[in-house]
Amino acid sequence: MTVIESRPTTKGGSGPRTRTMTVAQALVEFLANQWTVDGDHRERTIPGVYGIFGHGNVAGIGQALQQLHHDQPGLMPYHQARNEQAMVHQSVGWARMRRRRSTFASAASVGPGAANMLTGAALATANRMPALLLPSDTFATRVADPVLQQLELPHDIGIQVSDAFRPLSRFFDRVQRPEQVFSIALAAMRVLTDPAETGAVTIALPEDVQAETLEVPLEFLQPREWHLRRPLPERAPLLRAIAAIRAAKRPMIVAGGGVIYSGAEDALAALVEATGIPVGTSQAGGGSLLWDHPQNLGGIGATGTTAANRIAAEADLVIGIGTRYSDFTTASRTVFQSDGVTFVNINVASFDAYKHGTQLPVIADARETLEAITDALQDWAVTPEHARRIAHEKAEWDAVVDAAFEPSGRSLPGQAEIIGAVQGSSDPRDVIVQAAGSLPGDLHKLWRVRDSLGYHVEYAFSCMGYEIAGGIGVRRAAPDRDVIVMVGDGSYLMLHSELVTAVAEGIKIIVVLIQNHGYASIGHLSETVGSERFGTQYRYLDPEAQDFQGDRRLPIDLAANARSYGVTTIEIQPGASAIDDLRAAVTAAKAADVATLIHINSDPLLYAPDGEGWWDVPVAAISTLPSTQHARTEYLEQQARQKPLLG
Repeated sequence: MTVIESRPTTKGGSGPRTRTMTVAQALVEFLANQWTVDGDHRERTIPGVYGIFGHGNVAGIGQALQQLHHDQPGLMPYHQARNEQAMVHQSVGWARMRRRRSTFASAASVGPGAANMLTGAALATANRMPALLLPSDTFATRVADPVLQQLELPHDIGIQVSDAFRPLSRFFDRVQRPEQVFSIALAAMRVLTDPAETGAVTIALPEDVQAETLEVPLEFLQPREWHLRRPLPERAPLLRAIAAIRAAKRPMIVAGGGVIYSGAEDALAALVEATGIPVGTSQAGGGSLLWDHPQNLGGIGATGTTAANRIAAEADLVIGIGTRYSDFTTASRTVFQSDGVTFVNINVASFDAYKHGTQLPVIADARETLEAITDALQDWAVTPEHARRIAHEKAEWDAVVDAAFEPSGRSLPGQAEIIGAVQGSSDPRDVIVQAAGSLPGDLHKLWRVRDSLGYHVEYAFSCMGYEIAGGIGVRRAAPDRDVIVMVGDGSYLMLHSELVTAVAEGIKIIVVLIQNHGYASIGHLSETVGSERFGTQYRYLDPEAQDFQGDRRLPIDLAANARSYGVTTIEIQPGASAIDDLRAAVTAAKAADVATLIHINSDPLLYAPDGEGWWDVPVAAISTLPSTQHARTEYLEQQARQKPLLG
């Protein structure tokens, strides 16, 4: 048997120096030497690799990581995971905390391992978050077809599981021959570090090609810098936007995630302090302006506050900054009600800048654009009357939140009380992490963000199961902050196994698990559309009715589940002191240096205050159920308020 060592060689005497390496070895070492530069800030683009190994990658990526760890310890750290989807969630959690300057690579084996990452790919792309995916593929030579876990589609033998990543990725390629790895790796890095194009980046790696050798130019393995683009606004679009703002009577800003990723929080504060323009934030924009800033009206849209939604309803000019304008942000196009409302959309991506038919797009970096607009509006401000209206609505909503946070003394507290207790026991720099269920809506309205990176709600994909894995990624990216993961029992059951990762690596996260024996969010939504909470409760199957609508709850003990993983677990018993006990538990968890799960029961029928937003979920046009008939009538009334929003 001939063993080819990875070693420097010289081809042709005076030619470029090369090293004989496998494709996987070359790719791993290449990734270890990539750097992102953002102004004066420089950091590793790919600081580590998550991997779950199978026959598709154990001899390729797995061997390469082990060899590099042996030869150059610490150059490319490897981290275990318990689920391939969770690897990508951890990468996204990290990436957001690093303002999209870096992310992790996630390596999976052939077939089911690769397929498990599809949800993560969709989440990364929907959130405009960089994530590098390295799914393994079947033999490029096809010498052993069909291999274990290979698809066989008679109409196209070349299609494999990895092809499913194509529509979910911002970049996809497959290394069919060893020498392709050079151009593919460079192209992948370009997309990962492009603020306008970033998302899931997928490099499919056939298992045989991973282990094949090639001559690798040393230049490919040298440190390489990728400078983030911060495009300046063009003069003409900028002047048109400024003129539109000056002409507006009731302008409003919608601050999205682009404010955070650009590091434009100070620039946004400077603009609104100079002009008095109010701000409503999307989920991704939480933290772009701190909660107690006079111009911050809180979340906007379907899960927004009355303050933001009432001011938005009268706005004659909407200044969208780094927002995708999702249906939740626009309340399914019902939140902006003023006739002739105009949109100025500031976004690094033209795709988002042109939304709602605007004729006033500014395709540029958020921070650079805000600074330019502020300079031009030093002599302009909203009217005193509008300023008083803004202050009144903010004060009124703040009082509503104060009341919602007051303990009720009920044996089973409502979710608003639980949020208030967690908020009151946390520190300003703590990070709240959430993704799915009723919690995102309640947090959007109620959580008082006290740090620009303190609010981490994944809501572009709202992926059940993101919370714990994403929280681990957040903590890994910000080890000096406490990370508080709030999760309902439905989402917890989707992907709780990453608690083992937290225990294995000593990663401290605080998980507040709210037990309500079912899907609280969809249960409420089911009621509003007339479906009577069908299929949303965890109950025993009724053998006679053949449904799960009875009163016999399942004997689920999720606290015991967490404890079995080695996680410190605190159980809050139902009773009048539940909220006080929760506060004490959060305080104790913050003082500890290990992962802690706090289990508390809640009443899913106690809802947070209404923010006067709406979400378009179509109701059956015809039904024999009176509940559905009633819901259809209400739906048509709300639908009549929708506007095309052509600006």
